[in-house]
Amino acid sequence: MNAPLLQLQGVAKRFTLHHQNQLALPVFDGVELSVSPGECVVLDGASGLGKSTLLKLIYSNYRASAGRITVHVPGADPVEVTEATPREMVRLRRDTIGYVSQFLRVIPRVPALEVVAEPLAEDAGDDPQALEAARAEARRWLERLRIPERLWHLPPATFSGGEQQRINIARNMIKPKPLLLLDEPTASLDAANTRTVIELVREATARGAALVGIFHDAEVGAAVATRRVNVADFRSAA
Repeated sequence: MNAPLLQLQGVAKRFTLHHQNQLALPVFDGVELSVSPGECVVLDGASGLGKSTLLKLIYSNYRASAGRITVHVPGADPVEVTEATPREMVRLRRDTIGYVSQFLRVIPRVPALEVVAEPLAEDAGDDPQALEAARAEARRWLERLRIPERLWHLPPATFSGGEQQRINIARNMIKPKPLLLLDEPTASLDAANTRTVIELVREATARGAALVGIFHDAEVGAAVATRRVNVADFRSAA
């Protein structure tokens, strides 16, 4: 097996309820997890065990209460997520970690085509040819995820839930990154688009990305997993 791209060592998370006399709500304790290039690790466990919280810790939406979360950036020094500065996290998210969350968050009134193209357009700068190549690639992703062309120049806020999730998937997977986090990407999709997402996940692992995913549909999880981890094993006994 390849050397890990992502390592969690002794990671703990607890939330403090400030409005309830500083009550501590423990979630994880002593999480040990490594994910190597070419792996898709599926997080299993009942709702409420903190699967999404674990992804948010890796992405630094939440700060770990203890432990280390290390991303071994290809061609660069490792980044310790729990100690990273905001600037380091911006760079890590731009170039190394992709994150398909459960909700699409975009600037209102920006057309769907531009929303999807943005991660590539940021790299293109002011180069007209590179910008057009970014839009061409966005069109390809929109077609593959069955977004009708008549919607491409409309803002995704006007779309259905399933259409918004497909925009979310395209935007966050269009730029190949070494590490990809997936939080129930197929939850609002029909059968055809679910099959497409399975294909996209398999293509990502085939190119050597390291993936960590949550899937509400057990069949989808089984179709993409190279390894499964039960989050209940990390549940704090406190």
